[in-house]
Amino acid sequence: MTMHLQRGLTTLNTSRKKPKRKITKAKLERWTVDLRKYNKQMKSLGMHGHMMTMDQYIDYVHGQFVPAQSKKVSMVTTPWHQSGNNFERTTKHIPSHTSSASFAPALKKESMQYTGERRLVGIATMHKSNMVPIFADDEDKTGKKAATEIATMRRN
Repeated sequence: MTMHLQRGLTTLNTSRKKPKRKITKAKLERWTVDLRKYNKQMKSLGMHGHMMTMDQYIDYVHGQFVPAQSKKVSMVTTPWHQSGNNFERTTKHIPSHTSSASFAPALKKESMQYTGERRLVGIATMHKSNMVPIFADDEDKTGKKAATEIATMRRN
């Protein structure tokens, strides 16, 4: 798909200023009814600042209406303060919790060691990074038989 314009179209704004649209009696009557409905709805919603005059509504219908910036009324003129109850802390200093092993969460983890009865000969790789321990048995003192079994399983 290309990004070209169709024949006869341009990206330059060469049009002249658009003439004002003619307001007919039928349009004016329809807009007055719509304006009354709109203002009634805004009044019922409590949005009195959004109510419009007829000239504003005509501009709104034609897409030329720019609403006026509402003035923000500050409800509170004095800074916030507590009245009545006193919510200050009665104790000024609360000591932190201390224990006998104060650095317990930051201790280094002890290294793991195999303490079982079977003798670990080595570690073989079955598939990708699947590590399998190789133990020496009573029949196979060196663990060569277990290692060859794993090697043949890997290739079959």
